[in-house]
Amino acid sequence: MADRIYISTRDFDRLRSLVDQHAAGRDGTAAERLAAELDRAIVVEPDRMPSDVAAIESRVTFEDAGSGSVREVILVYPASADASAGRISVLAPIGAALLGLRTGDDIEWPLPDGRIAKIHILAVTQATETNQIVA
Repeated sequence: MADRIYISTRDFDRLRSLVDQHAAGRDGTAAERLAAELDRAIVVEPDRMPSDVAAIESRVTFEDAGSGSVREVILVYPASADASAGRISVLAPIGAALLGLRTGDDIEWPLPDGRIAKIHILAVTQATETNQIVA
């Protein structure tokens, strides 16, 4: 597992607010796990963010080591989530697991059904300011 994750200053406060909003609701467990990830984050200015970090609106390609399946998703805030379009919420178990990881990182993450997802980050593509994915 990566020792640290990276979060931009632009996203950090909004993510903390998201945790506070959902801590007591049905997403409480997810909010708690996201809070733990934020606690271990290295917070950097957006222009200092490494280009291979899974951030909000970035496209992340990862492998599930347990099944060998490869998925590509865009990491988003809950209001923009759309599973059918591959837009996964940062409050979803896999979304929270991906946040802040870099290409090549691995993480083991608990899933709601009791299984542990073993994820390996294959690639990250950042979004531009207009939310268009760039290579």
